[in-house]
Amino acid sequence: MKKNNHLVMISILIAIVTTASSCQAIGDIFKAGFWSAIIVVVIIVALILWLVGRSRKS
Repeated sequence: MKKNNHLVMISILIAIVTTASSCQAIGDIFKAGFWSAIIVVVIIVALILWLVGRSRKS
């Protein structure tokens, strides 16, 4: 019975470690996506402002 108990504990530990690391990876992916979206929005706004400024000079 003791060997079986150790197997259960090791299985639970492996499940917890695997789940925790995948949550971290998903969090990192969302962080990268968030910052990428902010950079894209800033570039688009800058492009629009540049085009508006250029059309007023003409």
